[in-house]
Amino acid sequence: RPAQAVCVPAIHLHVTAATMQVSQEDFRKAQERLKLLKKDPGNETKLKLYALFKQATEGPCNAPKPGMLDFVKKAKWDAWNSLGNLSQDDARQKYAELVSSLVSAESASQKKEASPEEGRHDGYETLIVTTKNNITKIMFNRPDRKNAINHQMYREIIKALEEAGKNDSTIAVITGNGDYYSSGNDLSNFTNVQPGEMEKMAKDGAVLLKEFVGHFIDFPKPLIAVVNGPAIGICVTVLGLCDLVYASDRATFHSPFSQLGQSPEGCSSYLFPKIMGLAKASEMLLFNKKLTAAEACAQGLVTEVFPDSSFQKEVWARLEAYASLPKNSLAVSKQLLRSMEKEKLHAVNSRECEVLTERWLSDECVNAIVSFFQKKSKL
Repeated sequence: RPAQAVCVPAIHLHVTAATMQVSQEDFRKAQERLKLLKKDPGNETKLKLYALFKQATEGPCNAPKPGMLDFVKKAKWDAWNSLGNLSQDDARQKYAELVSSLVSAESASQKKEASPEEGRHDGYETLIVTTKNNITKIMFNRPDRKNAINHQMYREIIKALEEAGKNDSTIAVITGNGDYYSSGNDLSNFTNVQPGEMEKMAKDGAVLLKEFVGHFIDFPKPLIAVVNGPAIGICVTVLGLCDLVYASDRATFHSPFSQLGQSPEGCSSYLFPKIMGLAKASEMLLFNKKLTAAEACAQGLVTEVFPDSSFQKEVWARLEAYASLPKNSLAVSKQLLRSMEKEKLHAVNSRECEVLTERWLSDECVNAIVSFFQKKSKL
């Protein structure tokens, strides 16, 4: 982040020189501390930091409003403009406080990670993967981003599924760290793309998505989702490819594809009508209906719902019992249950990815994502 000289205007003479000096020094130190962060704080936080920095160094927004389709610059402009007439002193103070909270949160997270779990697998940054008691647990681990799935996380989930399919565990479990199961696609996958790179982004994204969903289709062992909180988008659609889905009563299930100008994926266009009937599937996939855990269970997407207070204890006791069953028998039985559908599911996956490629390149999709970011920046 570029350092900028800050001039103290004469209008601030009512503030003592000592107080102003401390404020400027704290602001400078906050900028240095921010550079030491190892984890990306996420687009929302980066927009806040950008806006406060601009307000602190230049005052109220004085830049011309960018065009609608330049949605990265537009999001930055909106964030800065939203601060109105906030004083430069207050902006410096808020900037320093926000940086301090980010540094403290990362420090606490690093202390927690310093004691690795038993049986933890190396080589993952966005996941925690462990194998214990014949269970391979794949835990989404971007809690500060509501476990949103970026490109790196897609590749790491693929790798984790490959390893879990070949190791000595009996079952595999997917869950989330923190309050969310997963908020679905990290929309920064779409926003950090230059106009001339859109076609390549769409094609590469479709290849990655097809491979990702294909690993769920082909997974050879029982695969169980433990949905600890809200689930959105891709992490909802692939639930139809899991063998069991256990949910906390605070979980919700939302697939807002049309809201973002996109279309269903994860074989949901085929499996959801089979699981819950065409009308209920249409409510979810066409009209963005968000289901409670109880509704998702009633419609067959979720196997069983547990009170959040006892969710982890009850579910993991049950999973450990499942993992003590004969491993080969479970694997062979799963293959029998899935074998008739595999070819069809791969064909559906291919078609869904083709349609999504077209959607991502459409003006409608771009405008919908722009609108989404505009609404978020006003919150």
